[in-house]
Amino acid sequence: MATPREDMYKKSAEQLVAALRRRRFGAQFCATVQEAKEAVLALIPEGASVGWGGSETVNALGVKQTLREKGQPLFDRDSAPTRDAQLEAMYASQLADVFLMSSNAITEDGCLVNVDGLGNRVSALIFGPKKVIVVAGMNKVTADLESAISRVRHYAAPMNAQRFPGESPCRRTGRCADCVSPDCICTNLVVTRLSRVEERTHVILVGEDMGM
Repeated sequence: MATPREDMYKKSAEQLVAALRRRRFGAQFCATVQEAKEAVLALIPEGASVGWGGSETVNALGVKQTLREKGQPLFDRDSAPTRDAQLEAMYASQLADVFLMSSNAITEDGCLVNVDGLGNRVSALIFGPKKVIVVAGMNKVTADLESAISRVRHYAAPMNAQRFPGESPCRRTGRCADCVSPDCICTNLVVTRLSRVEERTHVILVGEDMGM
């Protein structure tokens, strides 16, 4: 029997999928992480090159290991032996056939809201890869743009800052200081309100809490 949260996620996802499609995104709902993994793999053509941004959600899917085992061409930043090699993989992934990422927040009317430090993730979302697959747990859905930006700045960014080295104020205190630190992971705030190329960006909503 479904839990109240699962029922709520499923019902609200129906409206959100429709809102995303009105904005020319591909969109679908998957009740579980396993279903989402299968959906991602189904969207990646055999032989297509694949890159990804830093994402705990994508990590949780387990899709990267499956792609490695299949021998899919990868711009594998995770396996790079040095920082320079990692950066080369990140540069190369800007021209991948498929780019995998999550979104820091999604508004109920279908806008994607993301904050990024280096900018490789949001730049791929905007332009470059032929296909972008965005996987996001329904816990990232917010009422409107104002609440999405608040979630990104005051929750997702301070949480993600704990994953990285550096001395940004939010890493030290756990709270956003609207800083201009050289270690800031909020250098780019991007709102994507439309997929200019129809269904280039495909959003998979997951009926479980995923990511930060």
